[in-house]
Amino acid sequence: MRTAKKMGVKSVAVYSEADRNSMHVAMADEAYCIGPAPSQQSYLAMEKIMQVAKVSAAQAIHPGYGFLSENTEFAELCKQEGIIFIGPPSSAIRDMGIKSTSKAIMSAAGVPVVEGYHGEDQSDECLKEHAKRIGYPVMIKAVRGGGGKGMRIAHSEKEFLDQLESARREAKKSFNDDAMLIEKFVDNPRHVEVQVFGDQHGNAVYLFERDCSVQRRHQKIIEEAPGPGINPEVRKRLGEAAVKAAKAVNYVGAGTVEFIMDSQHNFYFMEMNTRLQVEHPVTEMITGTDLVEWQLRVAAGEKIPLMQDEILLRGHAFEARIYAEDPNNNFMPGAGPLLHLSTPLPDNFIRIETGVRQGDEVSVHYDPMIAKLVVWAEDRQAALRKLRYSLHHYNIVGLSTNIDFLLSLSGHSQFEAGNVHTNFIPQHHDELFPTKKATPHEVMCQAALGLILKEKMLTDAFRDQSDDKFSPFASSTGRRINICYTRKLSLLDGENIVDVAVSYNQDGSYSMQIQDKTFHVSGEIFNEGDSVYLRSSVNGTVCKSKLVILDNTIYLFFPEGRAQIGLPVPKYLSSVSSVGIQSGAVAPMTGTIEKVFVKAGDQVQIGDPLMVMIAMKMEHTIRAPKAGVIKKVNFQEGAQANRHAPLVEFMDEEAESK
Repeated sequence: MRTAKKMGVKSVAVYSEADRNSMHVAMADEAYCIGPAPSQQSYLAMEKIMQVAKVSAAQAIHPGYGFLSENTEFAELCKQEGIIFIGPPSSAIRDMGIKSTSKAIMSAAGVPVVEGYHGEDQSDECLKEHAKRIGYPVMIKAVRGGGGKGMRIAHSEKEFLDQLESARREAKKSFNDDAMLIEKFVDNPRHVEVQVFGDQHGNAVYLFERDCSVQRRHQKIIEEAPGPGINPEVRKRLGEAAVKAAKAVNYVGAGTVEFIMDSQHNFYFMEMNTRLQVEHPVTEMITGTDLVEWQLRVAAGEKIPLMQDEILLRGHAFEARIYAEDPNNNFMPGAGPLLHLSTPLPDNFIRIETGVRQGDEVSVHYDPMIAKLVVWAEDRQAALRKLRYSLHHYNIVGLSTNIDFLLSLSGHSQFEAGNVHTNFIPQHHDELFPTKKATPHEVMCQAALGLILKEKMLTDAFRDQSDDKFSPFASSTGRRINICYTRKLSLLDGENIVDVAVSYNQDGSYSMQIQDKTFHVSGEIFNEGDSVYLRSSVNGTVCKSKLVILDNTIYLFFPEGRAQIGLPVPKYLSSVSSVGIQSGAVAPMTGTIEKVFVKAGDQVQIGDPLMVMIAMKMEHTIRAPKAGVIKKVNFQEGAQANRHAPLVEFMDEEAESK
C-alpha cells in the first residue's frame, strides 16, 4: 500500500471480522469485510474477493505473501474476470506449485535437483517403500506446500507413518491438498534462495541470493543478503541457474528459486515460490530497488526496470522476524494484546515492516509474526551490529516474543562468523538457551526504585487533583521529620522472591538492603515522547532505562538488555488460578481441536498423544503429562478451546486403585 500510494495508485483492502481494526484496513483507500475469522470463510474465499474487486472497480489484485498468492485457481479466476493478477501466469504457479512437476521441469532444464519420489501413487506403502529406497533420514513434504507447512522429517522407518499422517493433516488444512513427496534429507544444509524477476517481454533477471538457513519448525527466523561466504563465481552460477528455472516456465513477476547448499557450496533445486517472499526487503536493501513497484509495473505490461548488468550488489542486509512466541517452550506461538510497543526509529538503513500498532491484538487465527526488522550497512559485521542495536530498542509488553532469542542468536560466535545451516539452533541449543541466571541485585534495586517513583508520581497527581489539603506527614516519598522510615518490598525474580528493605533518606535518596548487601540508590522518572524512562544511580553507577509497569510486572529496557521483575500475587489468588492445571492436560493456547485419540476409561502413558490442536496456522499434539486413566474428555473434534482450558481430565490415584 505504501508503494501504491507512492505511485499514485489507489488501494482496496479486504479483511475478516477479526481484522476489522487492523493496520492494513486503516491504510487502504477503501476496505471491505469478506467474512468471519476462519480463513476458509474469508481470505481463502475466492468468490468473495472477486466480488469486492468488481464492486470497487479494481483493475488488479495483489495476493500478498500467503493465502491465495500461489493458488492456480485464483490466478485463473482473475484472468476469466478480466482482472490483472499481480503475479506469474497460472501455468507457472501450477507447474512450480506442484513439487513433483517442478522437479521434472528443473531436471529437464539442466538445474540440479535432489533425489526423491514425486509420483502419483500416494499410498502409505508406496511412500514408505520409496523412503526406504532413498535412505533415511527423509523429508516428507506437501506437494502444494510452502512456508514450512505440511513438512516433516522422518529419521527412521519406525516413525515414518506417524510423520506422514501429521504432514498430511497440516497440508490439508493449509492447502486443501494432502498429496506428499519424499526427498533425501541433506544433513546440515544451507537454505539459499535467489530472487528472480520476469516480464511479459521474455526478459528475466536475478537480484542475487538470500541466506535463510537459520530456522525453527522449517520456518525462517533471520535472513540475510548476500549469503555469507559465497564467492562471486558461485553467486553467478546460482543466479544463472535461477534465471534458467524462471525461463523454463515463462515466469512473469517476482519469484524465488530455493536451493539447498552443502558444505562444498554444491547446490540443488528445492522449490520455487511463485510470489513475493516475506524476506524480500533484504534484497531491496542490497540492490536499491522497490520490488513491489517492479511488480506493479510488470503487471501493467512494462519491461523490467533494470537489466542484469545494471543490477549492482551493495552492502549487506539482515531481516529478523519478530514473532509472538515463546522460544523457551519449543517456540510455541502465542496471542494477546500489544500493551506496550516501541521500536527503533526507522530511517534509510533501518526498516520496520509491520501490520500492528500498540494496543492491537495478535490474533489466534493467523500467523504470529509481529514485524520484520530490516537493517543495512556497508558490510556484514556493521549490519550485524546495527541489527543487535535495533533489537535492543524493540520493546514489547503484553505477550511473549522471540526478541531475546534473536539477540542471543545474532550474538553467537558461529553466527557472527557466517557458519550457518538449517540445523544451527539444535546444534547450538545449550549456548542459545543458557540457564537463566539470577538478576543482579543492582537491577532489582532499579526495579524497586522505578516502582517507588511511579507510586509517588501517581500519588502526587492524585493530590494535585484533590481539593483536600494533604499533611506533610503523609508525603508519599516516605520522608518523615526526625523519623527513619523503612518499608519492605517483595519482588519476583522468576520463581524466586527477593526481599528489598528500603530506607528513605532525608536527601530524597534511598538505602536498599538485599540479603547482606546495602545499596545507595537515587534517581528520577521522566517522559520522552510516549515512553517513560528511569534515570537511576546505584552506588554511583548511573543508568538510563525505559520503564513499563503493567499487570504486576516491572519491565526495564536497557541499551544492553532487558529485565522483567514480577510483583508477587497474593496466595489466595494464585491458588485459584492453578486449580486444575495439574489434574490433566490443558490447552497451551486458544485453538481448534482437530483430532481426539482417547476416550474416558483409556489407560495412557506419559507422552502418549491425546489430541491434535490447530492454532496460529500450526498443528500441536497435546500429550499426556503423566501416566493414568482418562476420566473425562472435555472437547470433541471441531470444538474451540481457550488457552489453559482443561482438555482431558485424569482419575485421581485413589479412584484408579479401586
